This record gives sequence, structure tokens and C-alpha cells, in this order.
Amino acid sequence: MATDSDFIHRLNGGGLLTTEILYYLPDHRGILQSFVWQTMDTAPRFPRLHAFLDHWRREIEAMIHSIHIAHADWVGPAQLRHVDGRWSLN
Repeated sequence: MATDSDFIHRLNGGGLLTTEILYYLPDHRGILQSFVWQTMDTAPRFPRLHAFLDHWRREIEAMIHSIHIAHADWVGPAQLRHVDGRWSLN
């Protein structure tokens, strides 16, 4: 019987990672822009996120202001948790 490698990945902490990166361009420091990125990654170390941020720092001229992440492990019942009291739409 074959084992689904995606399921094994989820059992080992893998799940959907959503990352919002707020950044600005060096010549427009007063304008924050937002980039949202999703991938499957493994909590709590997030190796794919770290690789992406290393690439960003090496190859992209934009300066990172802040990073917000959300991770859903998908194994078990779905839940909604209040994290920091900040809810934003759009």
C-alpha cells in the first residue's frame, strides 16, 4: 500500500503558509506596498519561507518593512484563533 507523501508531510508539520510582506522601494520610502505569497511549508522552521526571503534580499531591490505569516496544518479540525486583535479587510 502506497503512502501519500503529502499526507506524511502534513503529519510532520507541513501545511499551507500564507505570507504578507510589506515593503518599500529605496527611492519611495514613504509608500508601503504589499506582496502576498502562499506555499506549502513545514512549521516551525519554515525552510521554504527562509529560502524565499534569502532570494528576496539577494535579488530584489525592495526593502522589507514587515512580514506577517499564517500557517494552517490541515491535520485535525479547522479552527479560528484570535491572534493579536488586528483584523483587516482589503
